[in-house]
Amino acid sequence: MIKPDLSMTIPDDLGALHFVGIGGSGMSGIARLFLEAGYTVTGSDVRHSANIDTLRALGATIAVGHDAANVGDADTLVVTGALWQDNPEYQLALAKGLPVLHRSQALAWLINRKRLVAVAGAHGKTTSTGMIITGLLGLGEDPSFVNGGVIASLGKSSQTGSGDLFVVEADESDGTFLLYDTAVALITNVDPDHLDHYGSLEAFEEAFVTFARESSELVVVSSDDAGAKHVTARLLESTPDKRVVTFGEAEDADVRVHSIVTDGPVSFRVSYAGDEYAAQLRVPGRHNAINAAGAFAVLTGLGFEPAASLAAVAEFGGTERRFELHGTVGGVSVYDDYAHHPTEVAAALSAARTVVGSGRIIAVHQPHLYSRTRLFANEFAETLETYADETVVLDVYGAREDPEPGVTGALVADRFAHPEHVAFIADWQAAADHTAEIAREGDFVITLGCGDVYRIVPQLLDSLRRVRE
Repeated sequence: MIKPDLSMTIPDDLGALHFVGIGGSGMSGIARLFLEAGYTVTGSDVRHSANIDTLRALGATIAVGHDAANVGDADTLVVTGALWQDNPEYQLALAKGLPVLHRSQALAWLINRKRLVAVAGAHGKTTSTGMIITGLLGLGEDPSFVNGGVIASLGKSSQTGSGDLFVVEADESDGTFLLYDTAVALITNVDPDHLDHYGSLEAFEEAFVTFARESSELVVVSSDDAGAKHVTARLLESTPDKRVVTFGEAEDADVRVHSIVTDGPVSFRVSYAGDEYAAQLRVPGRHNAINAAGAFAVLTGLGFEPAASLAAVAEFGGTERRFELHGTVGGVSVYDDYAHHPTEVAAALSAARTVVGSGRIIAVHQPHLYSRTRLFANEFAETLETYADETVVLDVYGAREDPEPGVTGALVADRFAHPEHVAFIADWQAAADHTAEIAREGDFVITLGCGDVYRIVPQLLDSLRRVRE
């Protein structure tokens, strides 16, 4: 895969830009901002998508399929870390001597002198970013932003605003979150992940310490997550005067969440600066009460009034691919969720449990990355078996990695203590048919993964129609 050169000097004038992999959630959001700024934008992706339709409507020229000819007269190439070195558009840019920017470098260039709120963490980034954006809009602000998912109430993942604030979901997976000139850093958690890039847990945590240390105004960090607590301790050892606000359920949290009720709409209370505040969310799940507390801590840290801040955050209505309902057939509801780490899977399925009632949860899990599947096979199996009633495991979505011998979806399925509740089915149609056969009225079927597992949803719905209608 392509490793970005984070040391390169970015030109003052980027000229016409060509985005390779423009349909992705992050890339499409950044491309939108360049279009709104008046730049000529072209791009390509391996398949058509709604994001491509949106960008074309805004004036972008986009090809489906990768070909060197797609680069055209572009002056700058923008890429993601998911591309391979042999990509013909990337190779042509190298041959022509064009600047090749990782998407985070292009975004950092766009942010320029804005006051940046950057959200990082192994889980909860997209939701927390969406909550901050929703909160700012509700408070009468007009921020610029780039989120990792489409905010349901806005119908988009990015926007150029007139205010001085810029809110971004900062990607820690390859270290590019350290590129930004951050004013306010939110760290949702530091659960071990992306060790294929960092090499060790210590190096992973050290990147977050650096991210926090380099923020100029404020660090908002989880009080509950073990990794986040390590980062906070190391941060304060090296920078004792750093302004740090903690949030979570811990008794000593600066923003303490308590009295969480998940039976129906999530409600909770927040203790902050000697006062109590109450809220009810529009999205399910205990974890979202914690995410809301982090967003509240950011807004109050920016100087906004607490009660108004919490009320504005509570209006967040979710993002695409986060517990997103796609249809109900014969009493069986089919949801999709981006969860791709054991902690995220547990949170998504726990949220589903609060609203499924007497129905069962059937998880359709697509492991993401060969390295993550190998490292976390036991944890995935334990989590799925604990939180789902039945599980269908698909094969691994390799993304940026080459296959590893012996690493398939079976690695997860074979670790179930009760194999009668899991099936490894590599063929998607067979998996959809099996899911439809075992589903009952009132059940929730939930696809899980950050690869292309969402593309099985139409097959699931069609199989359910054949069986149940």
